[in-house]
Amino acid sequence: MTGSEEAVVRWLVLVVRVPAEPSRHRVAVWRELRRVGALQIGQGVWVVPDVPVFADGVTRVIALARRGEGEVLVLDAAGREEPDAARLEGLFTAERSEEWAEFLADCAGFDAEIDKEIAKGKFTMAELEEEEQSLERLRRWHRDIKARDVFGAPAAPEAIGQLEHCADRLADYTERVFQALHQM
Repeated sequence: MTGSEEAVVRWLVLVVRVPAEPSRHRVAVWRELRRVGALQIGQGVWVVPDVPVFADGVTRVIALARRGEGEVLVLDAAGREEPDAARLEGLFTAERSEEWAEFLADCAGFDAEIDKEIAKGKFTMAELEEEEQSLERLRRWHRDIKARDVFGAPAAPEAIGQLEHCADRLADYTERVFQALHQM
């Protein structure tokens, strides 16, 4: 490979077959594929970049399929020509962009919830614990999407900024709760 050539992205193609009944096995495999961030490119055909972050998920998909008396054929692949490779990368990144958009919407919801509690003057430990759990869920979700976002979707930097904003909002709310509790 010369210095001017880009590294070829390798993909794992998973051809998944699981009997229709009982449906719980198909659903479990489908859910794991979605959780892992696999891109569906055809009926029963999914792809993930061949990078370490996806290895455990692929192993879990195979185990779940086998548990349901199904099978997963795993193939190594790359786009045959640059447009093919770029299209696959674009489709994968578009899925991450959708995840980031949903994440950003949940961050906005967190922000609105803090505003609502402040407006109502609801400064209780129970509410604070609920908001801490919500922020922790956002942090886990951010970590998971970031791990899958191997090509760097455009919204990723905004997402980290919004997560930091949510943490700042929680710190402010925490201070208000402790001030209110110490006035009693």
